[in-house]
Amino acid sequence: MSITINIYYTGKDGNAKKFAEEMIASGIVERIRKESGNERYDYFFPIDNAETVLLIDRWKDQQSLDIHHALPLMAQIAQLREKYDLHMSVERYRSDDVSSSAQDEKYIRK
Repeated sequence: MSITINIYYTGKDGNAKKFAEEMIASGIVERIRKESGNERYDYFFPIDNAETVLLIDRWKDQQSLDIHHALPLMAQIAQLREKYDLHMSVERYRSDDVSSSAQDEKYIRK
């Protein structure tokens, strides 16, 4: 069971993009990607909203996510969010353990 979290960071004057760029340049993103249980940590820019950046963040399980949230690194992320005056909107999804890889292949081949 994976947990996927979509976080929309919204600001003004290109600040959401600047935030994502500083997250990458500072090495924070690479550190998060190396954490045990992290399966994805990628930024995307919606084509119809230049003031928003989407983070897709996926974790192996709740325990991995809880450990991540308890790290001092989270304070650095919060400081950057404040620096760029961003607002967040969060969506959370859990994968379905019922599907098998054979069943997944069936859908991919169509």
